[in-house]
Amino acid sequence: MKILLQISPFFLLFSLCFCQNSNDIKHENKVQGEYPEKTAILDKEEILSDTTVSQIKGLDIPYLAKAPEVVQHLGYSLQYAEEHEQAYWIGYQLTKKETEKRYDRTDKFLVDPLIVSGSASNADYARSGYDRGHLAPAADMGWSNQSMVESFYFSNMSPQVPSFNRGIWKRLEEQVRSWAMEYDSIYVVTGPVLTKGLPTIGPNNVSIPNYYYKVILDNTGKDQKAIGFLMKNAAGSGSLEAFAVSVDRVEKETGIDFFHQLPDEFEEKIEREVCLPCWTWSITRNTSGGCKPSNNASSDRSSTGDQCHGITQKGQRCKRITRDISGYCYQHKP
Repeated sequence: MKILLQISPFFLLFSLCFCQNSNDIKHENKVQGEYPEKTAILDKEEILSDTTVSQIKGLDIPYLAKAPEVVQHLGYSLQYAEEHEQAYWIGYQLTKKETEKRYDRTDKFLVDPLIVSGSASNADYARSGYDRGHLAPAADMGWSNQSMVESFYFSNMSPQVPSFNRGIWKRLEEQVRSWAMEYDSIYVVTGPVLTKGLPTIGPNNVSIPNYYYKVILDNTGKDQKAIGFLMKNAAGSGSLEAFAVSVDRVEKETGIDFFHQLPDEFEEKIEREVCLPCWTWSITRNTSGGCKPSNNASSDRSSTGDQCHGITQKGQRCKRITRDISGYCYQHKP
């Protein structure tokens, strides 16, 4: 007993020193939040080993000149904009298998441990009036516990107007998931449009973007296609098609080169066109009003259209929406 009493003061001093040194590791002048528990770094193919979808390594990683190194998590990759305290872009492949939810939302927002300078924190969003808006939605990451946890990293968050985050942006996320189910596999790159002079929130000066974008690539089968979206960080209504733009347009607004690993001629073709009938529009309106025609659509085209009368190779009715008077989409038109 005497030995223990003699050692305990030394042990207490050692413990205090260790805790102090641990706190010193945190980045100077950066608010640090709670770090996640250590988890084994898993491989996406290891978790989804039974998927039959072909993988094209790095197709979801765009090119951005003079940007920091790519940070790779289990479910998505990113490049972090230190000046704006959020990602330039978040990229990932979303397969039909991954839309099968296995894990619920954690709703536990965390500092990203792989951002060496430290990411934003809860203090930045507290009482700001803005949502901690997901770039890669948690609903796309429910296929593993690790991917769900990482979807709540602050590197995956951006300040969004609540009516935007819970409205038109959410509907677009749901539409993207329906495309993953429809086409078996898609590539998604999403993020804020970051420019100089944006207003900020919080002690870390997190920029508030005026616009957000998504670009989607369906690289499966013969019906390969790509589409972009630009949405104002404000309440929106009407058809999702109204926000559709070419991938080239998103590249012009962001300075990011998407899908650059595709053959040049093919990349140029699918990125310059906006083929609305090429996509199945299962989510087109909300309860606040009717649909608006896309800026890329001809003015005499119906804003809704009808389901194609064609039959797929699986013997099912084609799910594309067509405005052609024949009642068939471009693929099934007689």
